[in-house]
Amino acid sequence: MRISKFNLIQDKENIKATAMVSFEDCDQPEKQIFIKTSNTYGKGFDVNPHAFLVGCLLPALYFGEKRIVMDENICPFLKEGLETAMHILFDWTKGQYTPLKIETPTASETRQITIPRAAMFMSGGVDSLAALRINRLHYPQSHPGYVKDGFFLHGFDIGGVVERGMKYPVFDRAVDAISKITHDAKLSLIPVYTNIRHLCDERVLWLDSFFGAVLAAIAHSFASSIDLVFIGSSYDIPNLHPCGSHPLLDPEYSSLDLRIRHRDYQLSRIEKIKIVSQWDVAFQNFRVCLANVPDRLNCGNCEKCVRTMTELTALGLLHKTRAFVEDEITPAHIAQFDITIRVRPPFYRPLIPLLREQGRDDLARAIEKQLKGVI
Repeated sequence: MRISKFNLIQDKENIKATAMVSFEDCDQPEKQIFIKTSNTYGKGFDVNPHAFLVGCLLPALYFGEKRIVMDENICPFLKEGLETAMHILFDWTKGQYTPLKIETPTASETRQITIPRAAMFMSGGVDSLAALRINRLHYPQSHPGYVKDGFFLHGFDIGGVVERGMKYPVFDRAVDAISKITHDAKLSLIPVYTNIRHLCDERVLWLDSFFGAVLAAIAHSFASSIDLVFIGSSYDIPNLHPCGSHPLLDPEYSSLDLRIRHRDYQLSRIEKIKIVSQWDVAFQNFRVCLANVPDRLNCGNCEKCVRTMTELTALGLLHKTRAFVEDEITPAHIAQFDITIRVRPPFYRPLIPLLREQGRDDLARAIEKQLKGVI
């Protein structure tokens, strides 16, 4: 793979960093990839070769590229991290992703930030909202770790899969909802657009290996203004497994001028929901849905919605949030999904005793029926 033709394009509304990706060892077409944001947030945005190197690494591994070639200088600390990440992925995939050579000049210096500044990724979901709430509770406003910027991505779950469409109205609606939360938290919400995921639309690659690298790529694009970025955990310590965002992987996408921290994986999903439920503006406007339907923030029918509604029912909280139109969950909702796949059991199993405490033996039995015999 060769990454070249780096460019920064600015018009009246947006600023966009672009690069051309050419494959050498497979028949994938040449593609221009981009990262874009509004001029409002352009002061700290730049064409950073680190962003494109990290963002393109997983598609290169997936398609069997033997090297990544760039003429741009790369921090040796980042190159070392990517070597470690590739060996982790080699082990996770039982040798499917063979480490490739990174052929780039070595940078002799790092970018300098006058004032330290922390950021995080803000999806509007439970993981990111719990991370933001904890940050506000633990960090004084004068501390460098007090998060000031939150990135919300188009081209991630919304607009990430080509065949599902770009769904810009869905993205804009989500921005409106999340803005209510970030305004309350005094956090600057920065919408960012990218097509890096479109280099490879394979769902398994995305979920198991890729999405954390895309988050890191976005962060590197703002490395002129931030030096620390937090990524909220997807799983807790007892249930860690190969995943696109993981405490072993995410920090390895750091450079010496940008530290990436995977956080809060000591907390279970239930503990995070409790934290968010105690922050009313977040509890009324959170977004977990991956269906991205045109008329609702959360569809109430996809597996992620049903799982979250079941969790809220187990805590006696579903009727207290406006994030879902529905305030009732039934065994039929659970029965329509296979909850034994894709590391779902760790989310459902802890709900069984909590549901019984709420008098919802019907839901507890529905979960037990599917999880019977599942380790």
